Amino acid sequence: MEQLTVLDAGFLEAEDSDRHASLAIGAIAVLDGPMPRPETVAASLAERALTAPRLHQLLQTQPLDLAAPQWVEDPNFDAAHHIRHAALPQPGDDAALYRWAADIMERRLDRDRPLWECWVVDGLDGNRWAILLKVHHCIADGIAATRLLSRLCDGDVPGDGMKRQAARGTAAFSPGEWIGKAWRVSSGLPAAALQAVHGALGIVAGLLRPAAATSLIGPVTSMRRYATGEVSMDDVDTVCRELGVTVNDVALAAITDTFRNTLIRRGEKPSRDALRILVPVSVRSAEARDRTDNRVSVMLPYLPVDKADPLQQLRTVHSRLSRAKASGQREAGNILVSAANAIPFPITAWMVRALTRLPQRGVVTVATNVPGPRKRLRFMGCEVVRLLPIPPLAMQLRTGIAILSYADRLVFGVIGDYDAAPDVCELALGIERAVARLVDISIGHWRSTPVGTLQLVQGG
Repeated sequence: MEQLTVLDAGFLEAEDSDRHASLAIGAIAVLDGPMPRPETVAASLAERALTAPRLHQLLQTQPLDLAAPQWVEDPNFDAAHHIRHAALPQPGDDAALYRWAADIMERRLDRDRPLWECWVVDGLDGNRWAILLKVHHCIADGIAATRLLSRLCDGDVPGDGMKRQAARGTAAFSPGEWIGKAWRVSSGLPAAALQAVHGALGIVAGLLRPAAATSLIGPVTSMRRYATGEVSMDDVDTVCRELGVTVNDVALAAITDTFRNTLIRRGEKPSRDALRILVPVSVRSAEARDRTDNRVSVMLPYLPVDKADPLQQLRTVHSRLSRAKASGQREAGNILVSAANAIPFPITAWMVRALTRLPQRGVVTVATNVPGPRKRLRFMGCEVVRLLPIPPLAMQLRTGIAILSYADRLVFGVIGDYDAAPDVCELALGIERAVARLVDISIGHWRSTPVGTLQLVQGG
C-alpha cells in the first residue's frame, strides 16, 4: 500500500479547513466532430481508467493520524459512479460551458469513493463536444493530472512507472526508522544549505506579512465562476526572443496588467504590496514523470501592479522572479517538504492542520504554469482542439489562474469566487490584451534595437 506524502495530505487539510473550499483540479478537452454514442464513450473511458491505479483506489485514513492516509484498492469500484453525461443548454457557447464547468468544480468529491469524476458533455456549438476530468489535488499536481488526462486519450500511454509506484512512508510510527530517515535527509542537504535557509525565511516572511487590504483576498462562498484566455505560443515566443525573458515572465506580466486594471475598475489602489502571488514550481525529476502525486515547491513574489507601463511590468516581473529563484525559495520548499516527510506523521498532521486553519492574508492569488502536450491529442478518433485548465480555490484566495501550454496555444484558466470575483471574464480578456500589447512592443519598438543592447532593469 502507498501512503500520501505530507504535501499530498496537506491538500486534504486545506480543504477541511474551509467548508466552502473544493481542492479538485480539472481540465476540459474540447473535441471536434460529432460525439459518439454516450454509452460507447463511457465504456472507452472506463476501460482506460483501469490502467491508472489512482482512478480505482480509495483513500484510507488511519485512526488518530498515527500514520499517513493510504491508497487502497476499491473492492466495489464501478466506473459508472465516476463517468457521467451532461448536455449544455443552447446555444452551447463558451459562456454556457464555463458556467457548467464552474458548477461541477465547486462541488467536493466524495471521499468514500476514488477521488475523481469524468464528465462527457454534448451540446457544444460548432459540432463539438467535451470531456471534463476532475481529480482531487491530493492525487496529483498539474503535471501529473495532465498526464492522467493524456492517458485517457488515444495513442501510447506512459510506461509502468504510473502503474506501480514505490511506496512512500511507513505503516506506523517507528522511532528507529524515523531517526534513520531524519539522518538521511539531514546528511543529504546540499552545499547550498545557506541559500535554502535564506529561501525558507523568504517564504515564511511572505506568508506572515499581510498584503495590502483589497477585495482580492478574504472569505469565499461555495460558488464559482470560470473563464479562459488564450494566446498564441508563437506570439509568446516572439516576446521571449525579442526581450530576453521567459514564458513564465510573459504570463505573469500579463496577469499583473489584468489585476492592475481589475483593482482600478473596482475603485481600489494598485499599490506595490497589493498582489503577492504564489507561483508553484515543479521539482519533479525525469524518473518521477509518470508518478501520480504532488512534487512542487513555491515562490512568493509581488507582482508590480503599481506600474502602469507594460514593458516596465515585464522588466520588474523578470527581475523579481530572477531574485526569487536566486534566493533559494524553490530549494527551500523542496527541503522543507522532504524534512517534513521524515517527521512522525502525527506531528506533521497536527502542524499542517493548525497552519491551514490560521487566517491567511499574505498571498493574494495563485498562478500555476503546467507544460502540456506539444502535439494535439485525440480521443476515439476526434481531435482535441482545445485543452482548458481549471485550478482550485482555498485558503481565502478569491481567484486562481492555471496556465497550460497545449500544441500552439497558451491557455489561462481563471476561476473566481462567484460573489467576490464576478469579473473573471474581464480578468481573462485582460490577459489576452496584455500579451497582445507586449507582442506589439516586441515587433515594433524593439525590432530596430541592436542585438545585445536591450537590458532588463534589476530593480522593482
